[in-house]
Amino acid sequence: MTRIGLLSDTHGFLDEDILQFFQETNEVWHAGDIGGIEVADRMKAIRPLRAVYGNIDDHRVRTEFPEIQIFTVEHLTVFITHIGGYPRHYERGVREKLLAVKPGLFISGHSHILKVMPDRKLDLLHINPGAAGKSGFHTLQTAVRFIIEEGKVKELDVYQKPRR
Repeated sequence: MTRIGLLSDTHGFLDEDILQFFQETNEVWHAGDIGGIEVADRMKAIRPLRAVYGNIDDHRVRTEFPEIQIFTVEHLTVFITHIGGYPRHYERGVREKLLAVKPGLFISGHSHILKVMPDRKLDLLHINPGAAGKSGFHTLQTAVRFIIEEGKVKELDVYQKPRR
């Protein structure tokens, strides 16, 4: 069993309350638009970090993190990218990559809209954790945490806080 904390679109701001929300996790995953290597360093100080860069990230973030991460945790193949879309509305080229990789979990950010939805055609679960930072149109800061066990996502919890 692996406990995951997932966030996206911090845009250079990492709320202490989100770090508290991730207190019981084993790893933190960031789906891009980190907004500065300092934010990544703060996350790495509390938990192992897997991340991808987003469209606003500078050369330092892009040097440390790839555009796409594909890995397996607890027999579940995970595919993370920043701009990926969602079931029935994938970004150009993403559906083809998903068909090739066949992940059970597809994670993207960018939209600032929290979504958790299955894609029954591709047999995967899609999660967009929304936006954890303060920049953008969203009114709530959001993140999620969940457990991966025996190839399945379980016990998904949502963090949300009014953006100030």
